[in-house]
Amino acid sequence: MRKLVYYVAVSIDGFIAGPGGEFDFYPQAPDMVDYLRAEFPETMPTHMRPDMGLEEAPNKRFGAVVMGGVTYKLGGVTSPYTHLRQYVVSRSLPEIADPAVELAPDDPIGLVRRLKAEGGEGDIWLCGGGVLAGQLLSEIDELVFKRYPVVAGDGVPAFAKGFQPRPFAPVETLTFSNGGTVTTYRPAA
Repeated sequence: MRKLVYYVAVSIDGFIAGPGGEFDFYPQAPDMVDYLRAEFPETMPTHMRPDMGLEEAPNKRFGAVVMGGVTYKLGGVTSPYTHLRQYVVSRSLPEIADPAVELAPDDPIGLVRRLKAEGGEGDIWLCGGGVLAGQLLSEIDELVFKRYPVVAGDGVPAFAKGFQPRPFAPVETLTFSNGGTVTTYRPAA
């Protein structure tokens, strides 16, 4: 069965974006960028892939992406990941102009369960945002947190749904030259 993987950048204090959706405050390091390009090439938006030398790169981990409406709108393009099956969970978007992107206005848990059951190539990437991640916490099979050495102070939390503890255990942590880490977590037994 496919897994739902929340792969996301996060600050030391747990924010995935600033109050206005900003994400350009994460300090980059060439070794971290190289690792992410090599291991998660499909997470690079389609319009950026040629500039990164990834236009022909195969998908390594994911076959589908699920994102919230705000995350989708921040991308500024109608089909940000043409190399993946794309789903946008939003009640505020009346429609999506691109037929390659499916709008799911209700029941994100039902959507994810359907995608898991369908099978298919690659796992399901939960791209963001924090509200959607909070709604889907019970369905998350793996977390991959790209933690950057910066304090945001305010913004979009990684999970926005109130107090609902769910234990996860780290299974791998890689550290990069900027002090950033990529840590993979799985639900604790």
